[in-house]
Amino acid sequence: MEQTLTIKAQRAREFPRTLTRAVTDFGDWDQIEPLFQQLAEEIPSVQTAEQLSAWLIAQSELDAAIDEEIARRYIAMTCQTDDPEREKAYLHCVEHVLPRVKTWHDRMARLYLENPARERADRRWLEVHDRVAQNQVKLFREANIPLQTEDTKLSTEYQKVIGAMMAQWEGEEKTLQQMAPYMEETDRSTREAAWRRVAERRFEDRERLNELFDQMVPIRDRIASNAEFDSYRDYQHQAYDRFDYTPADCVRFQESIEQEVVPLLAELRRRRREQLGVETLRPWDLQVDPEGKPPLHPFATADELSDGCAEIFARLDPRLARHYGTMREQGLLDLESRKGKAPGGYQYTLDEVRLPFIFMNAAGTNRDVVTLLHEGGHAFHAMGSRDQSLLVYRSAPTEFSEVASMAMELFGMSRIEVFYQDPDQARRARRRHLREMITLFPWIATVDAFQHWIYLNPDHSAQQRDDRWVELNERFSPGLDHSGLEDLHRAGWHRQLHVFQCPFYYVEYGIAQLGALQLWLRFREEPARALEDYLAALALGGSRPLPELFKTAGIRFDFSPQTLRPIMQAVGEELERLG
Repeated sequence: MEQTLTIKAQRAREFPRTLTRAVTDFGDWDQIEPLFQQLAEEIPSVQTAEQLSAWLIAQSELDAAIDEEIARRYIAMTCQTDDPEREKAYLHCVEHVLPRVKTWHDRMARLYLENPARERADRRWLEVHDRVAQNQVKLFREANIPLQTEDTKLSTEYQKVIGAMMAQWEGEEKTLQQMAPYMEETDRSTREAAWRRVAERRFEDRERLNELFDQMVPIRDRIASNAEFDSYRDYQHQAYDRFDYTPADCVRFQESIEQEVVPLLAELRRRRREQLGVETLRPWDLQVDPEGKPPLHPFATADELSDGCAEIFARLDPRLARHYGTMREQGLLDLESRKGKAPGGYQYTLDEVRLPFIFMNAAGTNRDVVTLLHEGGHAFHAMGSRDQSLLVYRSAPTEFSEVASMAMELFGMSRIEVFYQDPDQARRARRRHLREMITLFPWIATVDAFQHWIYLNPDHSAQQRDDRWVELNERFSPGLDHSGLEDLHRAGWHRQLHVFQCPFYYVEYGIAQLGALQLWLRFREEPARALEDYLAALALGGSRPLPELFKTAGIRFDFSPQTLRPIMQAVGEELERLG
C-alpha cells in the first residue's frame, strides 16, 4: 500500500525494534518461529518482577509486528477484493502463519502462568492480562486450529461475494453503498426502484451465501464441542473474554429492548407513516425525510467529507485534531466507494506503529458523516492508548471500544453545522441520528437473538433459519409492511456481515450505545468535563476491567431496564424538541 514507507519511517523513530529487529518479513514463518523459541527458552530464567515485565513487553513486540503484517494484508485485500494477489497474500497468513502463532500463544501463556515471578509482579497491572491468558489456556484446543482457519477462509469468500455485488442504475454500474442516497429521494417510486434493485442483487447470490453459512455453522459447532462447551454460543461468549456478563444477560437485554425501545420505535414509525401520507410503511420509506424535504447532501467528495470531520474534531478538542491530522499525513484513510472494494467500514490498528487505519465506502450521505465520526472515535481510542506497554492493553473490550466510537458520533453531532449551513438541515441531521439510534437497539436485539437461536439449534435447515429471521423481525421491528417482498425479506440477514464474519460480535453495540448515550447526557451539561473523562478512559485501553473503564468515563456498566428506560425517555424528549 502507498503509505507503507511512511509508516515504516514512523516505526523506526518512535517504537524501535529490539527482539524483532532482524526480521524482514513477518509473513515468513521461518523468520518468526526462532523468536518464539527464544522467548520460550528465556522464561524459565525469569525470576524478578522486572524481568517478567521485560519478557512480556518483548512478547508484545513480536505479537504486534505479526498482527500488523496481517492487518496490512487484510486492509490491502478489502481495499481491492478483486485482486487475486492481495487475497493470496492475506490467505497465506491465515493458512500458514496464524495457525502456528495460535499454537505458540498457548505454549507461551502456559509458560507464563507457571512462572513463580508472577507472584512478585504488580497484581493490579497484570489483573486483566492474566485473566485473558488463563481464559486463552482454558479454551485452546489444537484440533480447533484447522477448523478456525477454514472458518476464516469461508469469511473471506463472503467478502469476495459481497464485494463483487454491483447494481445497474440509470445506465451506470454502482456499488450497493452508492445506491444508498436514492433511498432518501422524496419520490416514492424512485426509492422503491432503488430498494428493489439492491435487494434483488443481493438475492441473486442467496444460494451461494446460504451455502457458505451452511458450511460455517457445523465448523463452529465442532469448535465448541472440542472445547467442551454445550454450544458455540457459550464458547464464543467465553472466547470474547466476556468476564462481566453472561449469555443469559444478553437474553435479558433483548427482552429489555423489546419492553423499553420497541414501543418508541412503533410510535416513530406510526408518525412517519402519517407524515408521508401512505397506507402502510414499506422498507423503502425508512430513510426519506418524513417531512418530504429533499435528501441531506453534506458533501460531494471523500476529501470534503474528510475536511469536514477534521473541522468537527478541531472544534471539539485540539487533541482530536492532532490525532486526525496524523492519520491524514500518514495516508491512513480510504474513504470512497468503488468497484471491487469490500462493503462497510472499519478501523484497524496497525499494532507495531500503533496507528489506526480507517476504511469506509462514502456515497455522499449523512450516514457517511456518522460513519467517519464513528470510526474516528475508534481511531482516537487507538491513539489514546498507544503508550500502553502491553499489546493486550492497547485495545479495549468491544463493549467499551464502541463507547469510544458511538460517543464520538454524538459529540460530533453537536458541531454538525460544519456540514450544514442551513440550521434546519442541521436539525434534521441530529433528528435523523437519534432516530437511527432508536432503530439500532431493536436491530441489535434481532441479530443477537437470531445468532442465539442458530447456535443453540445447529442442525436447523435453511428454511427454518429464514423463518426464524422473519419471526424476530415481527417481534422487534413493528409497523413495517413486507407484503409481496417475502422472499427478499427472508434473505435480509445476509446483509449483516457480523453473522458471517464475527459471530456474536453485535450485542456489544447495544451495551456500548447505552454507555455512549450516558456520555451524551453528560456532554449536554458539561461538555469539557465529559470530553476529559472520555479521553481519560480511552487512555486506559484495555488495562482495566469493563466496569472500571465505564466508571472512568463517568458512566455505568449496566444494560438493565433501569438504565435503558430514562435514556429512552431523554432521547424521546430530544426528538420532540427537534420536531
